Amino acid sequence: MATLTVWKFPTASGADDAVRTLEQLQSQELIKVQDAAMVSWPADKKKPRTRQLSSLTGAGALGGAFWGLLFGLIFLVPILGMAIGAAAGAIGGSMANVGIDENFIKRVREQVTPGTSALFALTSDAVVERVREAFGDFQAELLETNLSAEDEDRLREAFAEE
Repeated sequence: MATLTVWKFPTASGADDAVRTLEQLQSQELIKVQDAAMVSWPADKKKPRTRQLSSLTGAGALGGAFWGLLFGLIFLVPILGMAIGAAAGAIGGSMANVGIDENFIKRVREQVTPGTSALFALTSDAVVERVREAFGDFQAELLETNLSAEDEDRLREAFAEE
């Protein structure tokens, strides 16, 4: 079963700094990163910057379409080349079908604001206490949603890169 984890940082550069920690955790086999992306929102900008972390992932990564859709729903802006228009409500409903519900989207939207950043990771096989400990130095706040095996399969079927 995969977990979609969101670590929120109190600074616009916090998520970028934490990527190295996630890489170290993965190299120590304390977590398996299936896909990851980050959001950095400088205080003086109207919308956040995003970046998919393809260096952390291998085959089976969900890709830019998934992150673009998710970030578009959360931040209500087209990001990563994925335009989201009037169909956002219907799309949001389909995200709920894969375990990413409206409450999760709302919570992230309310907490990732100008002057903050976030690290999004689809992971499995995490040694949770060690991961929490590693991110403790960053004053990160953990938001997460668990995906059932069925949800994960539906998510991969809908968004897996060829």
